[in-house]
Amino acid sequence: MALNDDIALLSIVPLFRDISEDKLRLIAFGAERRRMQPGQMLFREGSPADCAFVVAGGRFELTRAGKDGHPVQLGLAERGTLLGELAMVTAVDRSMTAIAPDNAEVIRINRPLFRRMLEEYPDIAGIVRQRIDENLAALNADLAKIAGRFAS
Repeated sequence: MALNDDIALLSIVPLFRDISEDKLRLIAFGAERRRMQPGQMLFREGSPADCAFVVAGGRFELTRAGKDGHPVQLGLAERGTLLGELAMVTAVDRSMTAIAPDNAEVIRINRPLFRRMLEEYPDIAGIVRQRIDENLAALNADLAKIAGRFAS
């Protein structure tokens, strides 16, 4: 795919939607495109994460180990989904496993590239912080709903 296609894809990712095209071009230029075969694992739950992936084509089945050790289906990640966004800024372990059921493609954004963008362009850091704040607020709201079910 052409660099312009990657920029267009990055622009639909919620975390990146307010970042200028010039800055998205720098991310796209420094990112790596990977093709996945059917059944190939993108990453495994519990493994160290040093990057995020944007689904560029195809889809990924997302699972997490259940209490009995068997995989629990979490859903599908399709084109434009950002997987592992926190890994772009800090060391974390993968919270799920992602496997391509069919041919798929991702754009890999590594931590050094993204951290350099944050350092060189403070406006991006502000955008990222706002998105993380929004995600945490949504998570807190979901947890409050769940906690309400268990209150006596």
